[in-house]
Amino acid sequence: QVRLVESGGGLVQAGGSLRLSCAASVSIFSINSMGWYRQAPGKQRELVARITSTGTTNYADSVKGRFTISGDGAKNTVNLQMNSLKPEDTAVYYCNVQRSVNPRDYWGQGTQVTVSS
Repeated sequence: QVRLVESGGGLVQAGGSLRLSCAASVSIFSINSMGWYRQAPGKQRELVARITSTGTTNYADSVKGRFTISGDGAKNTVNLQMNSLKPEDTAVYYCNVQRSVNPRDYWGQGTQVTVSS
C-alpha cells in the first residue's frame, strides 16, 4: 500500500523558513507530477506548488518568489522550501502525487504549518 509521508511542519515566526519533505513508502510509477496543497481553517484546499516529471514547476501567485519546490522522481520524493513565511501561510500542507494511470492520486496525511505574527 502506498503512503506519502510528510515531515518538516511546525511553528515559525513571520519572516522565517521551513522545509517540507514528502517521501513515498514504496516506489510509484507513471507519475505525472508531485506537489503540495494546503488547507487553512474554513477554506478550500488549494494548490501551492507542483513539479512535473519533466521538471516544469508552477506556483500559486501568493507564494511565488518565496517558495521553491524540488523533486526526485526516481526516489519519489518532493520538497518545499518555504522562505519569508507570512501568517497567511498558516495551514495544513498536503503532499500529492498525480499519475497517468489508476489510481490517479495519492495524498499524504498532512503536516501543520503555523506562522506567528
